[in-house]
Amino acid sequence: MSVHFEIADTTSALLQEINCPVFKRRDVAQTYALALKSSCSTDWEKVNTAIINRWSRAALIWIKQQARSGKCFKEK
Repeated sequence: MSVHFEIADTTSALLQEINCPVFKRRDVAQTYALALKSSCSTDWEKVNTAIINRWSRAALIWIKQQARSGKCFKEK
């Protein structure tokens, strides 16, 4: 039996994580990965701008790479 879970509001979930200092880039990359696979729409421009504003453009690239590859889910 396969179980499928989705984040209902991916944009809000990502923005909350990005704006909360407790969450690190790896945490955001994990949620970013889930959002990429979600059937719900995500305001990627707003999310990506928030990532750049908190960290940097290089961090956005890192988060995208981690999310797309799935490496964000692997132990360090």
